[in-house]
Amino acid sequence: MSNIRNSTSPLLPILVCLAGVFLLSAMDAAVKGLVLTIGAYNALLWRSVFASIAAGTAWKATKQTRPDANALRLHIQRGIVMCFVGLLFFWGVGRLPLAEAIALSFVAPLVALFMAAIMLGERIGRSVILASIIGMVGVVIILFGRFGAGNYAPDALLGVVAILASAFFYAYNLVLTRRQSLVAKPLEVVFFTNLVALVLLGAAAPWFGLWPAPDQWAPIIGVTVLALGGHAMLSWAYGRTEAQYLIPTEYSAFVWAILLGWFFFDEAVGASTVAGAVLITLGCLLASRSKPKLAEPIEVAAI
Repeated sequence: MSNIRNSTSPLLPILVCLAGVFLLSAMDAAVKGLVLTIGAYNALLWRSVFASIAAGTAWKATKQTRPDANALRLHIQRGIVMCFVGLLFFWGVGRLPLAEAIALSFVAPLVALFMAAIMLGERIGRSVILASIIGMVGVVIILFGRFGAGNYAPDALLGVVAILASAFFYAYNLVLTRRQSLVAKPLEVVFFTNLVALVLLGAAAPWFGLWPAPDQWAPIIGVTVLALGGHAMLSWAYGRTEAQYLIPTEYSAFVWAILLGWFFFDEAVGASTVAGAVLITLGCLLASRSKPKLAEPIEVAAI
């Protein structure tokens, strides 16, 4: 893999990574629209249905071997974690401006570094501590801009809590993913993660499930296609050049969130959100120089 990366110009992978980030940003916007109509639970439930079908079909077509007990245990564990990630993020993004939610979610790699130290025994260097301080200052600036003036929606605080909690679980997921990559291929990870999430969400369907209206099927399928397509592009790009070239492109999601939030939801972005996002991004980029593996995306593991 290293020979492939060293012999390939980073330009094409960078462009593909940017395109993947755009698709995932468009997915976030589509998710917000679904949450506002059918709620976070049903948006995630139906996306898990179609993602499981698509990933399961592809996994079966490749005739991969069944996971062993260790791999299956990791799949179940990560599927549970990603269920929390999805529900919390979906719920939060429905109550905050899209750009603000994306900016707050950027703290996940910083949290992952500290989790890796606890779970995997990795050392935390000075640069990671400095990066975390910069990132946390960015979060405080965003929160001050949101709540400092006292003029905010009743659900805004709960939305912020949901997004930050989602980032916390996502950070844990990043650590789990590194373990999964040692025992399973990306397609297997995608299928079983979605399948576990579907089983968990489906158990509550008799009480919370809704059958979507005819005009809601296209957005639901679109969200699934955008998620799988975006992560597939990121996986392709990260397999062909070094992470140091690609990690900065992931933060273009904030720019797309500003544009998509303005175009589809008439959302204005304040200076505090921009300043906070810049600081969080700087913190993540600084940290990624120390531990780039925890800043890479989750291959094609989209749920």
